[in-house]
Amino acid sequence: MGVFVLLNIYISKRLIAKLDISDKLKRYLRIFLLINIVGILCYMLARYYVNTPGWLYFLFSVPIGILFLLFWSAVVYDIFRVILSFTPISPSRRKFFKKSLDFSSLAIASTLSLKAMYEAKFVKIEKVDVDIKNLKESYKIVQLSDLHIGGLIDREFVKDMVTRVNALAPDVVVITGDLIDVDILHAKETVGELANLKSKYGTYFIVGNHEYFQGIEKIIMSVKALGIRVLENENVYIGEVENGFNLAGVYDLIGYRTKTYMPDLNKALEGKKESPTILLAHQPKFIQEVYEGVDLMLSGHTHGGQLYPFKYLVALQQPYVSGLHKHNENLQIYVNKGTGFWGPPMRLAASAEITEIVIRPLKTTLN
Repeated sequence: MGVFVLLNIYISKRLIAKLDISDKLKRYLRIFLLINIVGILCYMLARYYVNTPGWLYFLFSVPIGILFLLFWSAVVYDIFRVILSFTPISPSRRKFFKKSLDFSSLAIASTLSLKAMYEAKFVKIEKVDVDIKNLKESYKIVQLSDLHIGGLIDREFVKDMVTRVNALAPDVVVITGDLIDVDILHAKETVGELANLKSKYGTYFIVGNHEYFQGIEKIIMSVKALGIRVLENENVYIGEVENGFNLAGVYDLIGYRTKTYMPDLNKALEGKKESPTILLAHQPKFIQEVYEGVDLMLSGHTHGGQLYPFKYLVALQQPYVSGLHKHNENLQIYVNKGTGFWGPPMRLAASAEITEIVIRPLKTTLN
């Protein structure tokens, strides 16, 4: 909460205080900031009360996103205001540009907040083709990640998502962690909708860091009860004999801190067949532990930054933020931007996604 208060102070002192507007309007803006910070406090409390009405949860969660976008607007405003103060122009022109900067900063912050709320309503189907060396047949994998069930990600959201996934007729469905943000007992019906996912070879799940906060054992048991295979430092073979691939999954990196359910790549790859291997690992930075034996890693966790330009901060912690990347000669990684959202129901330049990944044999050219 202290961080949010500091951001509020910065916005008040470095944006509102510098605006060429009446003291009355400045007071109204500061009252808005105060209401906003109270909303953030209520959001934190609402996360512990699962019966909070959806409309109220929405009102409480939006202020976090608004504060973040206002902060970045204040930073940009501050930079341009200082540049303007040193620009060699007449006082009248400086005053004109200053007023234009004041108006545009508030207008842009408001527009971006509305746009971010609008973008969060839509989940795109991202289509990706990945060439895999030594793969004999093509397979369609649908990846879901970071649903964060609870709060605004409700049963209707999941039900609609399942319908869209089934329409893609996948060979395999994988869920790469952060499935739930509340006690599983309060979200059984919502999570239960995942049992309706249909694919040729089934649905597979790995835990993310948020599962460790909500009772990882209960979540794993509940997901298994739906007929979904949980990959716990292990692998399975997908497809026809000699024409398929290994699908492996590991626990999340946070297990190193909790000293329970720790990821173990060696164990996950134990006994795998001499076929291409796809690894499910929630955090992209797990790729730093992958040296051989894996052709493609599927991850989530980053949300693609969720609110631009937050992705640049995410990039300080994770080697990849979104999309398909070639890590080295033998290993590729795809990072899903998240099918749901965490915190505010807002996304900016980082759309939610259901990923349709077609892995196909690598075509070799003869000299």
